[in-house]
Amino acid sequence: MKRYNDFNTYLKGIFKERVQKISLDAGFNCPNRDGTLSRSGCIFCNKYGSGTGFLLEQGLTIERQILNARKFLFRRYKAKKFIVYFQSFSNTYAPVSELRTLYDQALAYDDIVGLAIATRPDCVNDDVLNLISSYKSNYLVWLELGLQSAHDITLKRINRGHDVACFKKSILMAHRYGLNVCVHIILGLPGENREMMLQTISFLSDIPFQGIKIHLMYVEEGTILSEFYKRGKLNCLEQDDYVNLVVDCIERLPPDIIIQRLTGDPRKSALVAPDWAADKSLTLKLIHQALQKRDTWQGKMYKRSSVAGFR
Repeated sequence: MKRYNDFNTYLKGIFKERVQKISLDAGFNCPNRDGTLSRSGCIFCNKYGSGTGFLLEQGLTIERQILNARKFLFRRYKAKKFIVYFQSFSNTYAPVSELRTLYDQALAYDDIVGLAIATRPDCVNDDVLNLISSYKSNYLVWLELGLQSAHDITLKRINRGHDVACFKKSILMAHRYGLNVCVHIILGLPGENREMMLQTISFLSDIPFQGIKIHLMYVEEGTILSEFYKRGKLNCLEQDDYVNLVVDCIERLPPDIIIQRLTGDPRKSALVAPDWAADKSLTLKLIHQALQKRDTWQGKMYKRSSVAGFR
């Protein structure tokens, strides 16, 4: 039986063939790094942000990033359709006119069928959401919002720079514009236990969202977390504990939510800890095995939202 709603199957259902994401570095900054809120950023973030934050530094324009990725993804997966994913840092943190130029530039290819934009809850407003929603008539559009935790004490501890109320306000705004929202959470953040992590999942049952990415808290060089870890002030989750937590989360998620990610994907050259995070395929295999062993599935323990009309 199918144990959860994965993103690839969701895309095949829409486009009837394999679709791959192209992760982009468009050179955006972040209010938590440019001095608006802070200059140190979240404690898990280094100067490259997440994923692709080094491509522009290497002289690769958006056009070149797309061309290179298309070639690679066709060779590896035979993919002929793509979603452009503005990934690194806060990809709505610029004037709307600049955002429109960058989004249009990335969408200027016949084989691009979707647009995904990752950002912070405090970097969206009506003008930004109106722009993003304008692409819905021609593309599959996803807005990705980082929550990380539904506990203000944790958000303060990780220097997130916004609170849970800010996240809820932004996701309700996105809901009014009819946008698909993918929520990012992190398991294993400092100071959080299993109960707190599962409370984050419970919190999500009361808001409108369509997808989720579950990340592992791993430690990379150049982050505040790496300083804590090297001084013995931080413990990372063991692989078995993480696997069981992910299964716990899957059980409690609404059955219709699209699960876009089940673990983090650190750059091996920058990874400090835990060592097992470098083997993403093994972690996914263990998650699938745990789902089967427990004979469980997405939504098995889901409690319906108390907010009418959201599901």
